Amino acid sequence: MDGTDFLLGGIASMGATLVTNPLEVVKTRMQLQGELAVKGSYAKPYKSVVDAFITFGINSVRLGVYNTAYENGLTKAKNGNQSLWKCAFWGGLGGFIGSAISSPFFMLRTHLQSQAAAQIAVGYQHKHTSMFGALREIFGAHGLKGLYRGVSVTLPRAMLGSGGQLAGFGYTRDLLTGHRRYSLKSERLVSFISGIVAGTVMAITMTPPDVVATRLYNQGVDVNGKGIYYTGVFDCCVKIIKTEGIAGLYKGFWPHYMRIGPHSMLVLFFFDELKKIRKSYYQKKQTKL
Repeated sequence: MDGTDFLLGGIASMGATLVTNPLEVVKTRMQLQGELAVKGSYAKPYKSVVDAFITFGINSVRLGVYNTAYENGLTKAKNGNQSLWKCAFWGGLGGFIGSAISSPFFMLRTHLQSQAAAQIAVGYQHKHTSMFGALREIFGAHGLKGLYRGVSVTLPRAMLGSGGQLAGFGYTRDLLTGHRRYSLKSERLVSFISGIVAGTVMAITMTPPDVVATRLYNQGVDVNGKGIYYTGVFDCCVKIIKTEGIAGLYKGFWPHYMRIGPHSMLVLFFFDELKKIRKSYYQKKQTKL
């Protein structure tokens, strides 16, 4: 398949993000509230998804890699069905590459989304006025290394999330189209259901590393560029569990799930629809020749 898979993956992701971005902001703030504070010892300005709204008011590459593997039969087992582990591998590989490329922008998004008025602020407050201003400021102070702070957790986060999502999507789609008992004729319904299953798997596997990534990205740094709260992934995990409990690793799960579910469904649905349009275009072009 040609390189348009990567373009279509990016367009599908942009369309889904327009719908689900508000929940991403909510999730970030909920993950930062009560940072390294014992449960019950801090105020919660974002107690739930509804309260958060009241108070507050990297897909191109991974889909391109996965679909290229899918179209070339690399995600199938020997019996011709979709292999759960092969789907997870190619989805995870695509997520790894996409995350490595987009890591600086993930950090900037975290900085900008966490900014709030003093009375409702959570987490370390950065004073960026714009994305490009933040890029210049961080690069000027700490160089390229500063822009990639936190990448050590973003890569496994993306591998787990993307691998789980695309494995769940491929396996469910194969089940719904190939099983004699559960087979569905509507391709759009298959994409919809498979996308919801994929989003559920993604949210469960992705939330703990997502919390750690949010904390590492958002923490302030000293003059040497070292984090003021955490020294790395392991230190962050230990401190969260020690002071906030295991539940601390699942902070923001519900807004994360409510964002990932629709976002996953929309991304994969849009991606399938765009592939149909591309296929129709090529077929029409071929008949004219």
